Amino acid sequence: MAARGTDGMTGGRRRLLSAGLVTATVLTTALSVWLGLRLADQREAEQRRQDVLAAARQSALNFTSLDYRHYDRDSGNVLKGATGDFRKQFAAQTRQLTKLVAQNRSVSEGQVLEAGIVRSDERSARVLVVADSKVSNTAAPEGQARTYRLQLDLVRVGGRWLTSDVTFVG
Repeated sequence: MAARGTDGMTGGRRRLLSAGLVTATVLTTALSVWLGLRLADQREAEQRRQDVLAAARQSALNFTSLDYRHYDRDSGNVLKGATGDFRKQFAAQTRQLTKLVAQNRSVSEGQVLEAGIVRSDERSARVLVVADSKVSNTAAPEGQARTYRLQLDLVRVGGRWLTSDVTFVG
């Protein structure tokens, strides 16, 4: 006859129950850790998505909002959010554009209507942006409405999302 403890269980049953409880505890802990890591990854991806969209919206707004009265500041805002070839090209054209917008007394007031991510990873993203602007100048003093469809390529540099290319689409 098997020896019974004070609670009426045999030693083998007690060990089996203890092993089952340990196994259940280990599995529950592992599942909790796995779910926690998945949640952290999802939060990180959502934060990256929000950061990419905010950077693309700001870049498009800067690009479509230029005023001859403070063009140095406005073009500087474009350059602050730019990198790579786009930065080089825009910087190279700034002197010529400064003269052109001053001669024409150009004012462009941009507004971002929509932005959507085409693709993104930890280091790069492509975003499509639809923006409107009201452009006034010596030829159109009352202003003209313009709609822009832009494709912005962004890269992560030093913890910031910067625009590396802008293409007019559609």
